[in-house]
Amino acid sequence: MTRRYPEPVSTFQTEDSPVAADLLAAARAGDGEAFKLLTGPHLRALHVHAYRMLGSLDDADEAVQDALLSAWRALGTYQGQAPLSHWLYRITTTSSLKVIRAKSRRPVPAGEIGHLQPYPDRLLDQLTGPGADPAAIAERRESVALAFITALQRLPARQRAALILRDVLAWNAAEVAALLEISVPAVNSALQRARVTLSGTRPADSVTARPRLDARQRQVLDRFTDAWQRCDIEALAALLREDVVLSMPPELATISGRTEVTRFFATVPAGGRLDTIRLVATAANGHPALAAYLPDQSARCHGYGIMVFTFADDGITTITGFPSPDLFERFGLPRTRD
Repeated sequence: MTRRYPEPVSTFQTEDSPVAADLLAAARAGDGEAFKLLTGPHLRALHVHAYRMLGSLDDADEAVQDALLSAWRALGTYQGQAPLSHWLYRITTTSSLKVIRAKSRRPVPAGEIGHLQPYPDRLLDQLTGPGADPAAIAERRESVALAFITALQRLPARQRAALILRDVLAWNAAEVAALLEISVPAVNSALQRARVTLSGTRPADSVTARPRLDARQRQVLDRFTDAWQRCDIEALAALLREDVVLSMPPELATISGRTEVTRFFATVPAGGRLDTIRLVATAANGHPALAAYLPDQSARCHGYGIMVFTFADDGITTITGFPSPDLFERFGLPRTRD
């Protein structure tokens, strides 16, 4: 079923306002600052769009930078027949497809998406305008849930683009066909194949992203943190579902099942000395998350990685660990702590 996720609300203009028209005229005349003001309100939405296409913050940065350069060079061709945001989405989609081709990425089976990165909720919150519909916010978060982003990366690039443009942005088939330079029947065929593929991987409602932690999830996460800091492996195990899955991109392997995941926690992080690892609550892709800090010889803690959680009624279903200190600044977290 097609859904539309609302565009971010500009704080100073609408696309057909006199201010926007003046900025467009100035930008076409070569005013770089006007171009920044014109495109600025759309950047977060474009970045999230590129992230859905690419599954990586870093790659989304690259795609958006390329899209802005292309938009600046081609601004004279923008006729205003469609909203500026629509035109920018076209360019960003093309830039994302270029990134996919440049990195020679092919659709991959489950557990083999090494480039996957989490998207900080603090950045997703920038998409929410004043008085936004809570249901629309929840739907937007579902569209960046880790399970959905992972499933998208298993689609061929054209199918991926068709599904995002049709089912997330609610473009019509003719618009998608023009962008992808294929026929409308080819778009419909690609969309159908993409939907079939995702139907087998789409998470149940109980584990999709939610707008905020509910009371039970918060309690489970607090108990997880407490058990972790006390090195209480049995208490940790009690919070995990029997079929829990632990993955750690860019590593390709996954660890499945409560017994194996518990064994990993008891032996691998800090040699099993979980009490030496400081955990700080955060959020990513609409999911609760914990940032992990490891101490050095001086007892100063350094950012190590981010763990993202999904839940079902009977416990934690997935833990996705991202061992990348570079992510901490994106999450608004310090790289080091005393």
